[in-house]
Amino acid sequence: MTHKKPSATNKPERPVTANPVKPPTERQARPATSEVAREKQLVNLAVELAEKQLRDGTASAAVITHYLKLGTEKEKLERVILEKQSQLIQAKAENIHKGVEMEQLTKAAMEAMKSYAAK
Repeated sequence: MTHKKPSATNKPERPVTANPVKPPTERQARPATSEVAREKQLVNLAVELAEKQLRDGTASAAVITHYLKLGTEKEKLERVILEKQSQLIQAKAENIHKGVEMEQLTKAAMEAMKSYAAK
């Protein structure tokens, strides 16, 4: 009894799947030189990927939940509060700086008055 080796034509054909990573259609940006700029690049890539997944219907529950939360009134209010807190901190810092300048001007004026009184 002779055994036949399975030939390539007897094998069931596997479907050819597309490569999930598509080549970029646009010229890829070089990595940024500063840490802040690089972070912005990576965040942009993550957001673009999340958008693609949402459009394709392949987004995870965590991605969907994240973007749903961004649209809530509570999230919008929290962003406004953070912005106002940032403005308040900036105003306090400016007031402290102005106070220091005023103190320096007062000292200079006092020294000037002392020099005039001594003459």
